[in-house]
Amino acid sequence: MSCVIFTEHVTASGQFIGEICLNSEKNLNALTLDMIELILPKLSQWQDDPRISAVLLDSVGEKAFCAGGDVVSLHNAITSGVAEDSFAETFFTQEYRLDYLIHTYSKPIMCWGSGIVMGGGMGLYSGCSHRIVTQSSHLAMPEVSIGLYPDVGGSWFLNRMPGRTGLFLGLTGNAINAVDAVFLGLADRAIDLSLRSHLLQRLQASDWVGSASQIIDGILRDLEADSFVHFSEMAAPIQQHQAVIRQLTDQDDVAGILAALNAFQTDDPWLIRAKKSVSHGSPVSVCLIKRQLERCRHLSLKEVFQQELNVSVQCCRQRELPEGIRALLIDKDRQPKWTFATVKDVDAQYIDGLLTSPWSKDTHPLVNL
Repeated sequence: MSCVIFTEHVTASGQFIGEICLNSEKNLNALTLDMIELILPKLSQWQDDPRISAVLLDSVGEKAFCAGGDVVSLHNAITSGVAEDSFAETFFTQEYRLDYLIHTYSKPIMCWGSGIVMGGGMGLYSGCSHRIVTQSSHLAMPEVSIGLYPDVGGSWFLNRMPGRTGLFLGLTGNAINAVDAVFLGLADRAIDLSLRSHLLQRLQASDWVGSASQIIDGILRDLEADSFVHFSEMAAPIQQHQAVIRQLTDQDDVAGILAALNAFQTDDPWLIRAKKSVSHGSPVSVCLIKRQLERCRHLSLKEVFQQELNVSVQCCRQRELPEGIRALLIDKDRQPKWTFATVKDVDAQYIDGLLTSPWSKDTHPLVNL
């Protein structure tokens, strides 16, 4: 069985809805290079196919839309010492090409972002034109825990969140539920889990004459109205803690942010988790995340992905990332031996090196993005 299932669903007017279904439930639909290299050409083909009116991106199972990129294979390539740069460059280049295509796609792409949506899954999800969350949605960019940073366009969408919420979520990796995702602009509609099959039925029953986006908006608007009761009482910790987030991140440097967070007294589970995750996270990642967001604040989307490719490949040349992956996902001892003990110990020149492009402008793999 293929790791991605492609289906063309005929509609009442004879047009088609192209469905892309991630099919690796056992691995929480983690995004592999094979998946990426199947999806890229299919999306390009459908974009040029006048029969296809819109695309639906979803996955098998209920636990996860996509729990992240295939960082275990990345770890194995890095630690094998055999062409590690080649695999890292290919993986990230193709992943970012796919993410950019989704962001700039000429037809509507709906994404059913139910369950876990993290890391590479956020890269797929965030660029879609119609992003759906459900009661079980659990969005996050937890790269601080493995020695990386929020990539796959994270340098774009985290910078566009209100206040310094994006910085806080990048540093802590804290989860985002459905109502907070809509509030932050990460999601467009909150829809009841049980209505998943109804969405496809409504899409197929529609007469696709006129604006495809308007047709989809009308369907999703109805389904969201039918779902209101399921989200009306859901907690919204990010909205609730906006003032606290601004206060904690209003510091001169990352050391000040961490000191303020550690000194903050609270019994709130969401904030306690933030304190815990950043205290156990990579000091390199903490410093890199703030610098990367500052660096990308005024870049175009294309420039953001180019800059992220620079940083991601450079991270694969250092020990921090493979060590973080080892501790969390391979040996699972959760005892990473980070390169620097604290953020105050992190050498600024080390971070400068991670932000430096390995290529000249003309030879950059994403020069023609």
